Amino acid sequence: MSLRPFKFPALLLTVLAASFAATADARTSDRNQPMDIEAAHQVCGFGANDTCTMTGNVTISQGSLNIVAAKAVIEQNGGDPSRALLSGGVTLRQTMDDGNQINAKSSNVDYNLKSEVVVFTGNVVITQQRGTLNGQRVVYSMKTGQVESGGDGNGRVKMRILPKSAQGASAQAAPKPVAPASEGKP
Repeated sequence: MSLRPFKFPALLLTVLAASFAATADARTSDRNQPMDIEAAHQVCGFGANDTCTMTGNVTISQGSLNIVAAKAVIEQNGGDPSRALLSGGVTLRQTMDDGNQINAKSSNVDYNLKSEVVVFTGNVVITQQRGTLNGQRVVYSMKTGQVESGGDGNGRVKMRILPKSAQGASAQAAPKPVAPASEGKP
């Protein structure tokens, strides 16, 4: 029996986890730590354009990085990992280089390794010491560092940014809903 089937998913998920580490100016030493991956079930193809699907409480940990999802699908293109889809409720927790922690929750995460864009969708909540960001969709470009967020339909993006003197005091509190501006009224 070849060991290749067991190395294949780990290699793909290593790339995935390293990408999440980069999204939050995460602890750089995490990338040099061993990675542990667990799931109730996995089905992997070994062709150059196949996928690896893991289901059932998928957990990925590497150093201070911890990711939990119901399902992870890793796609390949030409033998290289090209896309990672996490679904079924995704949580990410990691300590950043400055010692602060970032927590992110969403229904789904879509990471395109070629474009280096991570898309969080569905009830996105990102919390760190300096504040929170809530919305239905958050797009993060690893190349540019740009974050774009928005709501579905009439949904709104909600942010709470704390002054440095108040960091940690109320970052966990949910921001108050923003009332729409009255049309034609000052």
